[in-house]
Amino acid sequence: MFFILSKILAFLIMPMTWIMALLLYSWWTKDENRKRKTFKWAMILMLIFSNRFVFDEAMRAWEVEAIPHGSLHQYDAAIVLGGLSVWDPSLQRIQFTGGADRLFQALDLYKKGLVKRIVFTGGSGSILHQEYKESDRVKLYLQSIGIPDSVLVFESQSKNTYENAVMTKKILDSISPGGKYLLVSSGYHLRRAKGCFDKAGISTLSYSTDRKSGPRKFEFDHLLLPDADALSDWSMLLHEIVGYITYKISGYL
Repeated sequence: MFFILSKILAFLIMPMTWIMALLLYSWWTKDENRKRKTFKWAMILMLIFSNRFVFDEAMRAWEVEAIPHGSLHQYDAAIVLGGLSVWDPSLQRIQFTGGADRLFQALDLYKKGLVKRIVFTGGSGSILHQEYKESDRVKLYLQSIGIPDSVLVFESQSKNTYENAVMTKKILDSISPGGKYLLVSSGYHLRRAKGCFDKAGISTLSYSTDRKSGPRKFEFDHLLLPDADALSDWSMLLHEIVGYITYKISGYL
């Protein structure tokens, strides 16, 4: 039930959902005063949430800061959180999304000798297609590019970040209890992920990837021109903030 409610909530907190609701009400209402006010608020929200500078500042405040390789020692494993790919059944192949930086950065850490193992955690994040386990597909991909099975560990039953932590804890206790771990995820997601893993009793160092806030810029287009991508990025950020609050209330953090 929690899994389904989280999907519904993700839709309700999208800025475009609010904007479309205001525009529809503005079109539907016969009251001219309300029509003007709701249309005005729809335009105000559109301007705010399509502004790349505003989004970057908000994301910069939320994201976990990245750390350089020079500050790292050797770790027993990089724990990589899923949510970075989809399965294309027509082509029978994995298709990576923006979060794939999590996996590629973990591979870089392994190649540089900074981690001994890669632990990937992630089952199915779909309500309708529970049969597509992300870990299974990522495993095939990593094997196909020559990563030895001896360094790969997979958890394929979890559906969310809380379950990632709980189920990974069981695996780590059996293969490397009390080890040193890097927790690898997108910068915007690491606050919630770190909290869940701490709660589960896994001590980790956060390794931020897939960062969304770029360098601070004071350029005309960045400051003033609407950016359609900023709208979707705001949805992602708001979803993460609400998710963090929900997890906190639920005792997952």
